[in-house]
Amino acid sequence: MNVSAWPEYFRGAPWLSAGAAVHVALFLAVALHALRHRRRADSTLLWLFATWSLPVAGALLYAMFGVDRVPRTRWTRAVQRRIRLDGARDAATEEVLPEAYWRSMGGAPAMPADEWTRELDRPLAAMLDNYPLLGGNLVTPLLTGDEAFPEMLAAIRAARHHVHLQSFIIGNDETGREFMEAVAERARAGVRVRVLYDRFGSSHALWGGLFRKYRRTPNLTVAGWTQSNLFRRQLHFNLRNHRKALVVDGRIGFMGGVNLNAYSRSWPDQPAIQDYHFRLLGPIVQELQYSFLRDWHVMTAEDPERLLSADHFRKLPPEGAALARVVNSGPSSDLRVAVDLFFNAVTAARKQVFIVTPYFLPSEDLLRALRLAALRGVRVYLVVPERSNHWYTTWAGRAVYEDLLESGVRVFERPPPFIHAKAMTVDDRMGVVGSANWDYRSLYSNYETSLAVYDARFVMHLKLLMIEDLQTSREVDLAVFKHRPVRERYLENTCGLLAPLL
Repeated sequence: MNVSAWPEYFRGAPWLSAGAAVHVALFLAVALHALRHRRRADSTLLWLFATWSLPVAGALLYAMFGVDRVPRTRWTRAVQRRIRLDGARDAATEEVLPEAYWRSMGGAPAMPADEWTRELDRPLAAMLDNYPLLGGNLVTPLLTGDEAFPEMLAAIRAARHHVHLQSFIIGNDETGREFMEAVAERARAGVRVRVLYDRFGSSHALWGGLFRKYRRTPNLTVAGWTQSNLFRRQLHFNLRNHRKALVVDGRIGFMGGVNLNAYSRSWPDQPAIQDYHFRLLGPIVQELQYSFLRDWHVMTAEDPERLLSADHFRKLPPEGAALARVVNSGPSSDLRVAVDLFFNAVTAARKQVFIVTPYFLPSEDLLRALRLAALRGVRVYLVVPERSNHWYTTWAGRAVYEDLLESGVRVFERPPPFIHAKAMTVDDRMGVVGSANWDYRSLYSNYETSLAVYDARFVMHLKLLMIEDLQTSREVDLAVFKHRPVRERYLENTCGLLAPLL
């Protein structure tokens, strides 16, 4: 290129070459970081395109939202090391006990009685050796905050030793204040209370001063989850803790999809968003307890010997017949198991797969698994919202409808109120519930907790709730869908291109 032919303004502008050098350096830095680990090609190409097309801004956006994993050592750096070296300390005898002590208090890992269940659970057992399949559990579905909140608040108000509360959203509203007042009252009565919220999801309560109000309450500690910390060279705005859990006295647990805000319960002028939550009794509560304490330590660095003391892991008697396994997932290489959980369940299904999810942006392997299941004769039902609370996810999800419908998957769109429930049943034998959606964020970026349950009675109860939502929904007809307006096709496919980033 003949530089002498450029206009005088550019030939005398040293900032041009300096800016170009910075742009190229930032692009190469992003490319090297993105290619350091094997990741989805579509996501990598989108970020490389954005970084090159948007000088400086693209690299900054990648640093904030494109980093969708954390090093394994950061996740396990203290808790796992201290557990293996020191074990848990018995508060009564001051004796340092091995990890096997509190791990074995729920009894030996359960063995499914029939071959079908053993086959279905075998991959999970190999992937999740730290979260064993435990028997003797009772898992009770709770529909929306209307059923969940009274039971959760009653458990909190009956607490005698500790309350561990975790939620993606704690609202700066009447519901959020009611829960914070309930835990504060127990803290003033001498109960040790730990509250963990996500700083992004609970931003209204954080910046509105709700948590600040309780910072001097004795026995109450409130911590916000974030992995954006310049002092630790972390700028991971994209990584969020989406879990919702409550453990009281190590004896009773709650988990699922219900956030602690006003939208989750009914009001005179507003129905609750449709959602499922679950009460847990039995040894599986210990696994939910450990999940909370691990997250708590990562954010607070509280002494793991205190967190893993026998006071938090009392031996629990059998409460029911359900076999259950906690499935924790997150953005590190050893935690990306949500997609494997769903894939394994779909590919192992023999008769029926029933899915309810608020966001349906499946990865290619999950999409293929659903199509092949339907093609081999498995009845596959999918219930999603007619209109999502994020309009672009509605259109991005519809971009894959045609492939599913042509293979025999039946898709149902539920009219308002918005359905936020996350549930899956397989062959009336297995239920999967929790906080994980069928979208890229839940599968690859969020910290999520799911529960795999093998119990015919629980699965039938769950399935009845799902059938009610299906019957309220409108089935998507393939012939009609194929003749939708062209502008809708453009919108679907445009939003679908962004699915890996949503």
